[in-house]
Amino acid sequence: MAASTDAAADDRTDRAAAADAAADAASDGDDAVESAVASVSTRETDRWRGVTALSLFAAAAGAVTTSPAALLLAVLGVAYAAYGRLFTAPSPSLAVDRTVHADDPDPGDEVEVTLSVTNEGAFLPDLRVVDGVPEGLPVVEGSPRLATALRPGKTATVRYTVEMRRGEHDFDGVEARARDASGARETAVTVRSRSTVAAVPELPRLESFPLRSQTVQRVGRVPTAQGGTGVEFHATREYRPGDPLSRVDWNRLARTGDLSTVQYSEEHAATVVAVVDAREPAHVGDADGESAVEYGVEAAGSVAAALLDAGDSVGVASFGPHWEWVAPGLGRDHRARLRDALGRARGFSTLPPDRRFLGALVFRRLQKHLPADAQVVFCSPLTDEDAVEYVRRLEARGNPVTVVSPDLTGSETLGQQVARLERATRVRSLRRAGVRVVDWDPGESFPVAVATARRGWSR
Repeated sequence: MAASTDAAADDRTDRAAAADAAADAASDGDDAVESAVASVSTRETDRWRGVTALSLFAAAAGAVTTSPAALLLAVLGVAYAAYGRLFTAPSPSLAVDRTVHADDPDPGDEVEVTLSVTNEGAFLPDLRVVDGVPEGLPVVEGSPRLATALRPGKTATVRYTVEMRRGEHDFDGVEARARDASGARETAVTVRSRSTVAAVPELPRLESFPLRSQTVQRVGRVPTAQGGTGVEFHATREYRPGDPLSRVDWNRLARTGDLSTVQYSEEHAATVVAVVDAREPAHVGDADGESAVEYGVEAAGSVAAALLDAGDSVGVASFGPHWEWVAPGLGRDHRARLRDALGRARGFSTLPPDRRFLGALVFRRLQKHLPADAQVVFCSPLTDEDAVEYVRRLEARGNPVTVVSPDLTGSETLGQQVARLERATRVRSLRRAGVRVVDWDPGESFPVAVATARRGWSR
């Protein structure tokens, strides 16, 4: 019964992921692909409420004091209040068109956005527009806001510049508010105008990444604990008929008269999956606001590039509420798939997740997808004990794990110092359990951190 429940839960998650992928595919495009009113609401602004109260007060004061000035003030107030009642709420009819001036931008590039708003209805004496800039893109020049009066058939344009961040970003609704001439009534309209822009960086360069020993059957570069053909001496054994003459230990034969065969440590190709911790606890930032997930994606991309260059089979996975999986593979096309997934997929986004993380379900799903002989490179800031527990469970399952952990803890406050000590304790506990850890200070480059860790492992 438990197995059936797990299978049903995995199936529900698979269907949800497929629905997300279909929705994302439907939204591709650099310019606005649809423009329609999504919602309309009208409200009183209460702009003249104070004037009415003041008029009543002035009228009462004028009646008591018989002051002409007070009576005049009351009359003026009544006139202003009546003016506010002369107009009805506007019914704006707007067409919007957005152009994102980008041709395959890279992270850090500045991209200009042009938003045009055309009035297809009656005169709008007070129109205020705000473009729906994606949460992950900061505006570095200009403003996505516009305030103007707009005659029928006329178009108002606003231009601004955003700085690109890694990932796929959707411009969605344009918010517009139109007021009547008195400003007493306001109609709020949301106009759908969806555009998508993506920045997909190249996989970072890393010369090599050391892996754990394993015993698989494809020839490669990972040393194993078994003897065979290779280049590094492993052991000698008694000569057996059929052994190649090139592997006969002739020195020993000349010295002792015993016929023996030399065995070398075999080197096999590895199957590796780089797993990025994208749970909510992993969405922490450093002093510059850079997310630990961004560092995790950089590490996963670097590891994938280095291992693909070495002939290993590499896959990636997002370990968080937004599941993402690319099965291990080889070749140029597979490299492009890895790059696209790490650059675009929601599971690797630096935006905090908007779903609840079901840890047991996602971990079972990861176990189901992992090949039995796969090594795991787990990229996590190790901000909680759960991350350590997931690593231990993977290691116990028989998948050798190497942890890449960007250290984003500070030391300025007492809370930061406590967090730093707790993280250091987690790193030590993993190392005592035989798990390799690349303790990465983001102040230095990732290749330097790997080289430093490698020297420690070789001692």
